[in-house]
Amino acid sequence: MTLQTLRRLALVALCGVAFSTPALAADNAPKWSLAVHGGAGVLERGELTPEKDKAFRAGLDAALEAGAKVLKAGGSSLDAVEAAVRVLEDNPLFNAGKGAVFTAEGRNELDAAIMDGATLKAGAVAGVTRTRNPISLARAVMEKSHHVLLAREGADQFSKEMGLEQAPPEYFYTEERWRQLLAWRKDHQAMLDPTHLFGTVGAVALDQAGHVAAATSTGGMTGKRWGRIGDSPIIGAGTYARDGVCAVSATGSGEYFIRESAARQVCDRVAWKGETVQQAADGTMASITKIGGDGGLIAIDGQGRAAFGMNDLGMYRGAISSAAPTPRTAIYADEPSPR
Repeated sequence: MTLQTLRRLALVALCGVAFSTPALAADNAPKWSLAVHGGAGVLERGELTPEKDKAFRAGLDAALEAGAKVLKAGGSSLDAVEAAVRVLEDNPLFNAGKGAVFTAEGRNELDAAIMDGATLKAGAVAGVTRTRNPISLARAVMEKSHHVLLAREGADQFSKEMGLEQAPPEYFYTEERWRQLLAWRKDHQAMLDPTHLFGTVGAVALDQAGHVAAATSTGGMTGKRWGRIGDSPIIGAGTYARDGVCAVSATGSGEYFIRESAARQVCDRVAWKGETVQQAADGTMASITKIGGDGGLIAIDGQGRAAFGMNDLGMYRGAISSAAPTPRTAIYADEPSPR
């Protein structure tokens, strides 16, 4: 049985069961809430060593704690998602920032996006090569330029002009990612470690003022060529936020998430069809499955209820809120998502 078939079976068996999040009564709704992901594509339970399983969960915990610190203090959802994603970008376990995969040419090209649900302002970058934390560069595009998306040399130049921390190419080098590239060069089907097939990180949050925000960052796909850009920096595909409706960050085979306008679709299902955020997440993932895509997404609605949708064998994910202030994480598809 192929891995793709297993993913389809996982979706049928688990969608709406392992990932369901019951609606909260209004008086039980959290004052603030945060969810994060570290990519999709993990295998069945036991495929990760106990040490690596523990390390991934610790990385998610650290991101949740960084974002929660902002939200507990009354900070903005925008600050919280940036803080959470920066932690994941600095962790070489995840395919973003320090842990980014290599292109076919042996380079690290980084993409990121951030969106403010209160104003619908957004910023994104694609193919950047020298910024230590691309999510902060995306925010600078949103707040300090007249644009939404900057790419490659122009984005690198903007980063320098904004005074963001730069990093030499060797900063992004990790031995594990380099081995993955060498494997890809021998066999193009070996593009990514199957325990982290679709490597992206992201965060969504609701703050105490009722505003939502979303942020996503990635190194893309091992062996990507020709300046390929996936869904992560595309507003409405891999990243989207709108106050009172939802905020979304996606991870997966980006071409399919772009074609389905996945992040915006989740919010439209909530706003126009009256679906719960979990129903919207599941329905959107079903639409991606239908056209052959794989991956997952996290979402949060205007009341702070978190949702996790996937059609893969797992997704590194976690949540924390004022109603449940201890970080909760999950990896495998057969363990319930945090609530």
